[in-house]
Amino acid sequence: MANSSSRHDVVIVGGGHNGLVAAAYLARARYRVLLLERLPRLGGAAVSAPAFTGVDARLSRYSYLVSLLPRTVVRELGLRLELRRRRISSYTPAVRDGKPTGLLVDAADAGRTRESFRALTGTDREWEAWRRFYAMTGGIAEAVFPTLTEPLPGRAELRRRVGDDAAWTALFERPLGETIEESFADDLVRGVVLTDALIGTFTRAHDPSLRQNRCFLYHVIGNGTGDWDVPVGGMGAVTGALAEAARAAGAELRTGCEVTAVATGGAGETEVTYRHRDGEATAAARRVLVNAAPATLARLLGEEPGPAPEGAQLKVNMVLRRLPRLRDPAADPREAFAGTFHIAEGYRQLETAYAEAAAGRIPSAPPSEIYCHSLTDPSILGPDAVRQGLQTLTLFGLHLPARLFADPTAKERALAASLAQLDAVLAEPIAGCLAEDADGRPCVEAKTPLDLEREIGLPGGHIFHRDLAFPFAAEEPQSAAARWGVATAHPDILLCGAGAVRGGGVSGIPGHNAARAVLEDLR
Repeated sequence: MANSSSRHDVVIVGGGHNGLVAAAYLARARYRVLLLERLPRLGGAAVSAPAFTGVDARLSRYSYLVSLLPRTVVRELGLRLELRRRRISSYTPAVRDGKPTGLLVDAADAGRTRESFRALTGTDREWEAWRRFYAMTGGIAEAVFPTLTEPLPGRAELRRRVGDDAAWTALFERPLGETIEESFADDLVRGVVLTDALIGTFTRAHDPSLRQNRCFLYHVIGNGTGDWDVPVGGMGAVTGALAEAARAAGAELRTGCEVTAVATGGAGETEVTYRHRDGEATAAARRVLVNAAPATLARLLGEEPGPAPEGAQLKVNMVLRRLPRLRDPAADPREAFAGTFHIAEGYRQLETAYAEAAAGRIPSAPPSEIYCHSLTDPSILGPDAVRQGLQTLTLFGLHLPARLFADPTAKERALAASLAQLDAVLAEPIAGCLAEDADGRPCVEAKTPLDLEREIGLPGGHIFHRDLAFPFAAEEPQSAAARWGVATAHPDILLCGAGAVRGGGVSGIPGHNAARAVLEDLR
């Protein structure tokens, strides 16, 4: 094998969106930056690609929505990117008095949303509780989100900035289930609120560790509003714009380069060893930024990685010939599927599904949520797909931890159970609406946590790399990396991925913060 070596100011391990953000910022500051990506393409989990042979549609096959990407990052890096707001926030099918109905949350029409609450529950009580609850989370979002791209505040400082002791206690100190149960009486409404605490996180409403609170917080604070937007062109448009910005600034981005070891001997002596098609190479750097899970970094350093992280979701991508009709005769499928379509996500249903999964069983009624991105962004469909009237559908299933998929039949069973819950609220089976690929097979693919580990290198398939952390410092930071929440046990190695203190989601925040720490440290 051929061997080579090179020297840089910064080497970045991993070409996902956070690594690209860090590369762009550091290259713009005129540092010599080398980014190494194992896969033959950049983007990590934020990519767009055809999923079905002969079907002209580019799907966001892994990550799929954007909330936490700060507008300041978009502006500072000059990203050519459009994020489109979904008018319909959510639709949740229900049965009341034996009749199919549903709860519609229209982000642009409070009066219409109020009427939907009233029709579902019979009074305005839950609507008023909804308004109060999300006014509270909105206040927290306005206070907390700006701090995510600042040096990490201490707990007391962040509480001071929130300024509302009751709100702080509700989200930072008490299990979220207590607040939900005190705020809402209706089981379905309680469940809709709780779902944001369970995305990619295997936990329950009353978990004393507050994992559910941490997950919920990151899902409601994005850009101070908590809105989840669709990137025009799919998730690949996000990482494509970031790669363009990094290259334009002078960063060297290399794909097909698998990092096999990281060795640090002190300041300026960190070496990254990697394989590429022509052999093996080493790259020395003053700082190494790791856009990979902490467990992966430990392996590269030859250290004990500790307990393995565990993802807890089923991601299903579909292409439809047309949207299915709903049992609720008043529901327009083009509205119901335009936002977040909740399935089997009543409060008691979520608890039952958690208990079944914790006992080692595929939930009998797996909870999930569905999004039709092509309603908001038709550009992901090619001309042939548009002519055929095709639509995309993404299903994200909850309470399906990696441990359940050791059985090779589990994926098929989890998919069947999830689609059965969808069929239960449809006026026709979803199977009859699926498009077919060039070989006559239904356009449906499912990805378990084990698939994510194998395909994009997420240990345990954990989409946040490890459990999320509250966005404050537990102790007084002693270094630039610690001040920015990106420190490791090695001063010259920083996290720039979702495993950083303020990681998780497609945000670019860890990449931004790692770059700021390097700029502060090396100036």
